[in-house]
Amino acid sequence: MGPLRYVPLGGLGEVGLNMWALEWEGQVLVVDSGLMFPTEEMPGVDLVVPDVSWLLQRGRKVLGIFLSHGHEDHIGALPFVIRRLGAPVFGTRLTLGLAKTKLREHRVLNDADLREVRAGDRVQLGPFRVEAVAVSHSIPDALALSIETPVGRVFYTSDFKLDRDPAYGTGTDLQRMRELGDEGVLLMLGDSTNAEREGHSGSERDLIAPFEEIFRQAPGRIIVATFASNIHRLQRVVTLAHEHQRKLAVAGRSMQNSFRVGGELGYLDVPPGTLVSLEAAAHETRLVLITAGSQGEPMSALARFAGRRHNLLNVGRSDWVVISARPIPGNERMVNRTINNLYRNGAARVYYSETGNVHVSGHAYRDELREVLGALRPRHFIPVHGEYRQLHHHAQLAVESGVPAERVVIVEDGSVVEVRPEQLKVTTEKASGLVFVDGLGIGDVEQVVLRDRLHMSEDGMVVVTIGVDRDSGSVRQGPDVVSRGLINPDLSQSLMDEISSTAAAAVRRCGRRPELTVIQQAIHDSVSRLVWNRTHRRPMVIPVVNER
Repeated sequence: MGPLRYVPLGGLGEVGLNMWALEWEGQVLVVDSGLMFPTEEMPGVDLVVPDVSWLLQRGRKVLGIFLSHGHEDHIGALPFVIRRLGAPVFGTRLTLGLAKTKLREHRVLNDADLREVRAGDRVQLGPFRVEAVAVSHSIPDALALSIETPVGRVFYTSDFKLDRDPAYGTGTDLQRMRELGDEGVLLMLGDSTNAEREGHSGSERDLIAPFEEIFRQAPGRIIVATFASNIHRLQRVVTLAHEHQRKLAVAGRSMQNSFRVGGELGYLDVPPGTLVSLEAAAHETRLVLITAGSQGEPMSALARFAGRRHNLLNVGRSDWVVISARPIPGNERMVNRTINNLYRNGAARVYYSETGNVHVSGHAYRDELREVLGALRPRHFIPVHGEYRQLHHHAQLAVESGVPAERVVIVEDGSVVEVRPEQLKVTTEKASGLVFVDGLGIGDVEQVVLRDRLHMSEDGMVVVTIGVDRDSGSVRQGPDVVSRGLINPDLSQSLMDEISSTAAAAVRRCGRRPELTVIQQAIHDSVSRLVWNRTHRRPMVIPVVNER
């Protein structure tokens, strides 16, 4: 009997991009299909999705894709993945409802085979028997997955928390986890997002009193920014708006989609007469505006509202603003910029994670992680979901909780881990990469392109255009020099003239009938050396040579 293979395609080593697979004798089960938003090192990139090329290699068959819940970092890449994999997709009612919106936008909904499951359901896919286990998270209908395989049970917590008294739903099924632990868990894959944080994540109920106080005291408009998929929190705001006789408006496409899907599926109840259009909201003084943009995204509704760039609604002097979210690592600067703009442009009060109790995490803290480790008692453990330091802390916690250190392995994207009852073995095989989505292009932007973009953003560029006689090698036209981002040409015409003469001299040194590539390289090297000597900058030098 061969080994089971666990393959993380994303989500281990970064926040977002969650996707992984189990393989048994060429048959593959895929779990989640998430995206990641670009970092500062990815200029011009809109989205990052996992590379599924490994799944398409000859001899493998993808049996199905299970979605644990409806957050972007777990379903956002589905429109790009489903085009290539073509396998049935399983998820709860809300998860599939949110996924349908994305598939429809990308015009692949008609090609998708979507199959609804509920907590407690079991689905047999080849050698894998998948059981859906209810968990609490910051979105309804979230699932952990218990997967029976030929070598033993794999338990994936997905994103979860332990909420003893959830405001909505039934909470995490810790009893079922204990039962599965008694039956035996070969491998646990545990959410590491808050593995650095001691204590307990808190309950959604903890926000009831602070939000009621804000609604009771606010003299003017209230603006609430949170994750569009946090349906429970949206319902709390809707209920408070109705109780305090305030009109409600929704800004941002993602937020409007969540309201539509949540309402259609019965997860969100908006009393009649409460909701008004953004156009009508501009004239309301007792208004609650629910908006996307809690992560400070520059083009989001909240960022435009804060910068007074929105075409309908902008921040005013009596506004109270509630940012009910914690910045995702890497987004702190953008969130702070939005908060600064809110205050700069007149907001009376801004509540955020550092100044008010307006957010609780949807991810388990260390006390909760310990409890789940104790319930499942896995033979092997691999931390998932998080940057390396978070994976490290969760791995240490597993050892402290009784998992032998030799059975705890930290891996990152692209690793291939052989899973046997007696050991985990990380192989030398690599199985993933990143695919960059840039406008209409999917996968046509590679690391070399990003390197060039960063190069230009840091030191600018110089374009040298020159006409050369193909026989004699003499200069027939130019050189013409254009620079961007290097130095203002009007302030340094002498440098532009020197670049021109240096390029012409480089062409002359190439002799008669030179190869085009030889001329280009000569111009590049000579101009790069000159600019470095004069400015100590290294712009991208682009020679454009026309043979005449």
